[in-house]
Amino acid sequence: MKFSEKATLGLLFSLTLIVAGCGQKSASDANTASTGTSVPVKTETAKLNVQVSFYPMYEFTKNVAGDLADVHTLVPAGMEPHDWEPTPQDIASLEKADVLVYNGAGMESWIDQVTGSLSNASLIQVEASKGINLLEGGEHEHHHGESEATEHDHDHDHANEATTEEHDHDHDHSDEATAEEQHDHDAEAEAGHDHDHGGLDPHVWLSPALAVKEVRNIEAGLAQAAPEHAEQFKQNADAYIAQLESLDQDFKAAVTDSKRKDFITQHAAFRYLAKEYGLQQVPIAGLSPEQEPSAAQMASVIDFAKEHQVKTIFFETLVSSKVSETIASEVGAKTAVLNPIEGLTEEEIAAGMDYISVMRQNLEALKLALNE
Repeated sequence: MKFSEKATLGLLFSLTLIVAGCGQKSASDANTASTGTSVPVKTETAKLNVQVSFYPMYEFTKNVAGDLADVHTLVPAGMEPHDWEPTPQDIASLEKADVLVYNGAGMESWIDQVTGSLSNASLIQVEASKGINLLEGGEHEHHHGESEATEHDHDHDHANEATTEEHDHDHDHSDEATAEEQHDHDAEAEAGHDHDHGGLDPHVWLSPALAVKEVRNIEAGLAQAAPEHAEQFKQNADAYIAQLESLDQDFKAAVTDSKRKDFITQHAAFRYLAKEYGLQQVPIAGLSPEQEPSAAQMASVIDFAKEHQVKTIFFETLVSSKVSETIASEVGAKTAVLNPIEGLTEEEIAAGMDYISVMRQNLEALKLALNE
């Protein structure tokens, strides 16, 4: 059977289209052919893939990135992050990430080992606490005697001044670190406490003033990853920092005329906040909320609470409140939550809570405790 001339021309035209289509591979197909793996090709509108260590870093990063990045938290909701370790799935996520944001100051004990093992050479790492003058973590607050209020200042050292100079309100006290160290050691000896944690205190995010500096560092990291969006990142950061600065002013106003300046916490997470606002944190345990206080530590806190007629013993949401309840029962005090915001519970997430709203809850709890 012979094809008609019209049918033959139609068949040839169809074959031409098929051959042309097969010859036009996408950039992804070309990458697969040359490397054996599919490598996504970013376009100008592609979102950044940002991995963050734990909740406060998520909150700060998401507010800076807006819709320009997909932000994922490594530590799951409701999990205490101090002793968390990444899984193989987390490592795989980091291999695909554009940016990794972490707090630093020893909060993420795994960071050096994990990032050192990655083959993701283009990963931009943002240490949010970089440039902040960090406090020693192995030292305890005053349990008797002079308050932190006598040492209060804004002693934040900026190694990366360029990322934070717009909001710099620091003062240079060259001899302060030595004086503070001696003062804390004296207080520690008086309270009879041993060093419970080496290294640095990582809880800088609990001071709204220092949170501003972390946000600026994150802004700089995102701008490095996507310079074409640097102006939008700055606008987003400015808007969020306005909220942080309002929060900072409210804390200052709340403690100015308070009846007392001391508060007892479950673990030593609030030293930066206390220092910023001239308060005295009295922790039951050290930097890790999982740590059990010694009998001597318990006795020292009980003595302090009785001597200073403390009416509230604070605990937190992600760990057991048993120790705080024991001390409260011993001294006839009540318990209340002071949240270190190391993560949100499922209930807090369902209620739409975030860093600002939790910090405002902390502010109200402190206002009550400081005026009893």
